[in-house]
Amino acid sequence: MSIKQSMNSHAMKNRGWQVALAGTGINLALGVLYAWSIFKKAITDSITAGGEGAFQWDMASVNDPYALACLVFAFTMIIAGKFQDKFGPRLTAMLGGLLVGSGFMLISQTNDYLAWILGFGVLAGAGMGFGYSAATPPALKWFPPAKTGLIAGIVVSGFGLAPVYIAPLAKYLLSTVGLQQAMMIFGIGFTLIVCTLAMSIVNPPVSESSAASKATSNKPTTDYAPSDILKDRRFYLLWLIYFIGAGAGLMVIGSVAGMAKQSLGPMAFVAVAIMAVGNAGGRIVAGVLSDKIGRINTLVCMLSFQAILMFAAIPVLGANANAILLTLLATFIGFNYGTNLALFPSFAKDYWGLKNFGMNYGLLFTAWGMGAFVLVRVAETIKAASGNFSSAFALAGGLLIVSALLTFTLRTRSARLQSAMAH
Repeated sequence: MSIKQSMNSHAMKNRGWQVALAGTGINLALGVLYAWSIFKKAITDSITAGGEGAFQWDMASVNDPYALACLVFAFTMIIAGKFQDKFGPRLTAMLGGLLVGSGFMLISQTNDYLAWILGFGVLAGAGMGFGYSAATPPALKWFPPAKTGLIAGIVVSGFGLAPVYIAPLAKYLLSTVGLQQAMMIFGIGFTLIVCTLAMSIVNPPVSESSAASKATSNKPTTDYAPSDILKDRRFYLLWLIYFIGAGAGLMVIGSVAGMAKQSLGPMAFVAVAIMAVGNAGGRIVAGVLSDKIGRINTLVCMLSFQAILMFAAIPVLGANANAILLTLLATFIGFNYGTNLALFPSFAKDYWGLKNFGMNYGLLFTAWGMGAFVLVRVAETIKAASGNFSSAFALAGGLLIVSALLTFTLRTRSARLQSAMAH
């Protein structure tokens, strides 16, 4: 390699890390979604207290803006992915920042239920979809396939790590300036942060992107169109596994955290922070591990470990549950949940290429939204009927075992495709 080539390679690597870290920063801001429980408590307290200016919502509808935001987030990823593929990540990320900011600014002016549905559920949810979809694809394009898992894990870890600073910041703002002013501060702050970092989010030149994608890989690369992946059986297998893996994690994380809060009292934020570190750590560890031992092997390990944790949770969550055990359990479940967010974008890149990665992963990401919406609702229904989460944990454990078994079908299908391509 000549000196000039070496210098170009070094410059490309540095620029790649700038893009990856900017994407991580954008996700750190958009992770405000995980602070909903704090906003929810403030709304609930206002409804209970009543009086002039109080929230006049039905208690059963308090979680609606969050539930809608998760769904809008997931399905916006399809539109945002297409937008990112066509117009580039910089404009996509900036649009995400503007949408999230406008949503928070809207809800800062009112306590009307429909306004919060529109502001937090639709505008902020859509903004998260646009911002999130723009963070990972450009970062992956700057690095060779051998680093796909690592880079995907680092970028998406920002979203999982966000509660470490957002939770205490939100509590401080609520106690000093109140809910409405806090929303305005978040709206302005996140707009500025996301739009500023978006300036560093760029795709590499086509020639360098092609070189990076071919480096350290002798496998033929095919770029699938979105219509093509819908004809690929692997898409539906991955979608179902993602639905179960993400949904099972989400259906219990909030429940375990709530129980830990009851035991820890004013120190509850420590449990939330530790769980967030576990969530973020799972994304990085799974990314690195999948680069070493393969995506499918890592996925099997993650699903099996998560199933064991679900069954182990049943005796732990009995009466007078130990706060430390609950926190550890939630942290490991959060760790395993986080692995999904690194593994599945890596699968999408490996199987279907980078050309249409934004929209292709957007289609796959709908599994996350549906898993969150359906399985969380199922868990709450089971709890309402039985009075505890034991049956919900048993159901989650069973589903995770099924999804682990499904990965063997995925392995067989992938082997057949690779054999056909070789011949």
